[in-house]
Amino acid sequence: MGNSGNPIFDLFVIGGGINGVGIANDAAGRGLKVGLCDKGDLGGATSSASSKLIHGGLRYLEHFDFRLVKEALAEREVMLKKAPHIATPMRFCLPHRPQLRPAWLIRTGLFIYDHLSRRTTLPSCKMVDFSQVSPLNPAFKKGFEYSDVWIDDARLVVLNAMQLKQLGGDVRTYTEVLDASRREGHWHIHWRDLKSGAEETVRSRVLVNAAGPWVQQVLESTVGIAGQKTVCLVKGSHIVVPAMHNERRAFILQCDDGRIVFVLPYLNEFSLVGTTDVEFSGDPSEASCSSEEVNYLCGIVNRHFNRQISPNDVIWSYSGVRSLCQDDAKAPQAITRDYAIEMNDQDGKAPLVSIFGGKLTTYRKLGEAVVDELASYFPGTGPCWTKTSVLPGGEGVLSPATYTSELLKEYPWLTKEQALRYSSSYGSLAHCFLTKASSFSDLGEHFGAGLTSKEVDYLIESEWACSVEDILWRRSKLGLGNVEVQSLGRYLESRLPVL
Repeated sequence: MGNSGNPIFDLFVIGGGINGVGIANDAAGRGLKVGLCDKGDLGGATSSASSKLIHGGLRYLEHFDFRLVKEALAEREVMLKKAPHIATPMRFCLPHRPQLRPAWLIRTGLFIYDHLSRRTTLPSCKMVDFSQVSPLNPAFKKGFEYSDVWIDDARLVVLNAMQLKQLGGDVRTYTEVLDASRREGHWHIHWRDLKSGAEETVRSRVLVNAAGPWVQQVLESTVGIAGQKTVCLVKGSHIVVPAMHNERRAFILQCDDGRIVFVLPYLNEFSLVGTTDVEFSGDPSEASCSSEEVNYLCGIVNRHFNRQISPNDVIWSYSGVRSLCQDDAKAPQAITRDYAIEMNDQDGKAPLVSIFGGKLTTYRKLGEAVVDELASYFPGTGPCWTKTSVLPGGEGVLSPATYTSELLKEYPWLTKEQALRYSSSYGSLAHCFLTKASSFSDLGEHFGAGLTSKEVDYLIESEWACSVEDILWRRSKLGLGNVEVQSLGRYLESRLPVL
C-alpha cells in the first residue's frame, strides 16, 4: 500500500504481540481498516514467554488489585469458549505454609477468587489433604485447590492475527517501522521489510504503539514524542524439566520472599517452572534465564517436592521482558500488572495510543478499551464483538480431547499422539493440511516428532512462519522433540528467502 493513490489505514499498530494483535483485531471487527507490523515474528518476544495461563492472579489480591482480578477472572470463561482448542481448565494446588500466610487469609482470598466473577464451567476452590502418594515433601499435610485456565500463548497471538486477516487486516511480520511522523492530520509511517530490504511509507489516521518492552524506545526514537509514564522493565524466566509428577494438576508454591512459583504439567513429559521477577536493562530481545534464576527456581521446587532437581535437569529455559508502569512498589513482583493506555493527538487528529503493562489474560479487554476510546475519532464504529467470537480453529470444538476423537475417526491412520497435538494446536484448522491425505506418508517429508512438510507448508502459507524458530518454538513446541533441524532449515530455505 503506497503513500498516495491507495486507501489509507484507519488504525496502524506497531507490535505483533498479544496486545497489538488484540487491539488490531477488535478494531477490524468494528469496521476499521487496520494494518499491523512487527520487526520479528508474531508473539516473538514477551507474548510467547509467559506462564501460558489465563488466570485471575491470586497473588494480586494481596496488592488490592481487585479490578484487575475481577476482569481477569471473567476472561477465563470467555477464553474457554473463544479458543476451546488451545485453552483448557486446570486445577492448581497450593501447599499450605502457615509461617508465610495463615489459613484464614488464604481461605478468604480463595472465597473472593470464587465469587468476584461468575463461574459457569470452572469448579470452586476446596481444601485438600495430601496422601502418602503425594509428590510433595511429607512436611506438607494440607493445602488448597482452585481453578484457572491453561492456554498456548504463542498460538493465541497467531490465531488473533489470522482472524484480523480474515477481517481485511494487513499483517506484516519481520517489518520494522523506521520512522513515524504527523503530517497534515495523518501519521506517515515508513517501514522496511527485513526479508526483502524494500522500504515503503503508508498513512494512517491513528497510530498504536503496542511494542511491549520497546514501547518507550518507539516513543522516543521512532515517533519522537516524550511519554508521560515511567517504564520499568521486568524479566520473568521459566525452566522446563522432566515431569515432577504424573498428575494433571498444577502446583503453586509460596516462596519466602513473598513471590509464588508455578509448577505446571507441560507437553505430557515435562514440568514448566516459573516465573522470576528481575529488574532488567538492555535489549529485551537478548533476555535469557540467568544461572541465579535457575538456582532460585530449582531451590523452590526442591523445598516442596520429594523429587529433587538441579540445573543439570533443565532441558530448556526462556525469558520475557514486560514493560510495567512504575508505581510506588518496592519490589518488581509488587508492581501492578494492570495495563495503562496513554493517548495524545494533534488538534483532534492523528491520535497516538501507547500501551504499557498488561498481561496475556486481559488482552481482549485491553483491545476493547482502546477501540472504545478511539470511537470519537470514527463515528459509526461498530459495537464490541470479541467476547462471543470464536478464534480460527475453534469452530465445532468442545475440547482438545473430544476433537482428538473426531480426527481419529476421520483420519484413522493418525496416532493418538498426533491427533491430540493437531487438535490442541489447530483444532479444525488441522483439516487444512490433512484433508487430502489418506496415510501419514501423504503428508510429505517427515522432519521428526510428527512434523511434516504439509504442516510446514500450511504454517508458511497461513500462519506467517518464516524460520525454524518460528515453527519449532512458537507455532509448536516441537523443538523439545527429536526434530531434524538441519533438514527443516534446508526445506525452509527452498521455500523462503533467508532472514
